Amino acid sequence: MFKYLRRVSLTQWILFSMVLGVAIGILAPDFAQQLKPLSNVFLRMIKSIIVPIIFSTLVVGIAGHGDDMKRVGRLAFKSILYFEAVTSLALVVGLLAVHAVKPGVGIVLAASAEQGKELAANTQSANGFLEHLVPSSFFDAAAKNEVLQVVFFAVLFGVALAQVPGGRPKEIVLLGIEGLSEVIFKYVGIVMKFAPIGIGAAIAVTVGHSGVTVLLNLGKLVLTLYGALVVFMLFVLLPVATLFKVPLRAFIRAVKEPALIAFSTASSEAALPRAMQAMERIGVPRRIVAFVMPTGYSFNLDGSTLYLAVASIFVAQAANVDLSLGQQLQMMLTLMITSKGVAAVPRASLVILSGTLATFGLPLEGVAIILGVDALMDMARTSVNLVGNCLASVVMARWEGEFVPVREPVPGAVAA
Repeated sequence: MFKYLRRVSLTQWILFSMVLGVAIGILAPDFAQQLKPLSNVFLRMIKSIIVPIIFSTLVVGIAGHGDDMKRVGRLAFKSILYFEAVTSLALVVGLLAVHAVKPGVGIVLAASAEQGKELAANTQSANGFLEHLVPSSFFDAAAKNEVLQVVFFAVLFGVALAQVPGGRPKEIVLLGIEGLSEVIFKYVGIVMKFAPIGIGAAIAVTVGHSGVTVLLNLGKLVLTLYGALVVFMLFVLLPVATLFKVPLRAFIRAVKEPALIAFSTASSEAALPRAMQAMERIGVPRRIVAFVMPTGYSFNLDGSTLYLAVASIFVAQAANVDLSLGQQLQMMLTLMITSKGVAAVPRASLVILSGTLATFGLPLEGVAIILGVDALMDMARTSVNLVGNCLASVVMARWEGEFVPVREPVPGAVAA
């Protein structure tokens, strides 16, 4: 029996824990709420990894190239160009979907606007975003898991280390950070053994709190989002993968487990370490993974961007406000700009949505309505965010001419 259990893969354990979590949430909702500490413990362990793994891999990736800063700048330019193109397409898909289905028609905005006002107060302007990009203290940014600030500091630190003349001081620092990177990846493996318990608990808490019937009132909105995300993956991400000759079978197998983690926990941070490892295993160089993946979590939130397009027009439909095409395009531009760099903010998408609704004079009661099913939508948009960023790392490796696909073993072949 024990030998059989050891043969069960982590992905299978996660799937089993998700089903068990749903069952507990339905059959024993009160008990399910008591499982929240298990979910929080798992998320806390994962969050403790984020800063050291990003800092160490980025610094080694940059400093390991010596004085070749042109490669770093070229990668940054290509990444931002790709991110903006794909997120723009996500906005278009979201707009088309919400206008086709019209999920907001017939919804009555009778809930309190207080939650929306609180979230709106947390939005940041373009100037605020630029200021927020630069940390006043690396340790403060690390303590708060401010991913973009850590990336900014790590990039400058890596550039500075690369400019130090070769010798013992540079060697000691570089070897020390390389050692930290290796240890952290081993730490990830230990933490992931707890994943099925933490993920099952997270699912149980969500279902126990909202109940399955939560889909009845706002099912149309949820289905619109899920359908739009599927369309986006089939008609945007899949063609991109085909264009850049991404090995789909290997990519899907590599991204499957991190995507499950992202879906079940609704946390990009929870899946980031595993996703970075998975992309390295299929042939993406560490320097590209270390730069593209963390940066993508601030600039390439495909699922969240699409969700914002759907949710904002949903509120306008529910409020019977007829927005012109120009107003809608202006709103989409606002969403795209203000969504950058807030991935670490709790309920980041709702923060952005609330600020945008307030800017365009739409009722914040819509946010309170959406909060009822936001956890279900958060799961989907977070998993698409993860898949989009994993794909971006492979695309950048292809674009840089550095992708080395790992050959799959031929079934039945005998090793030499």
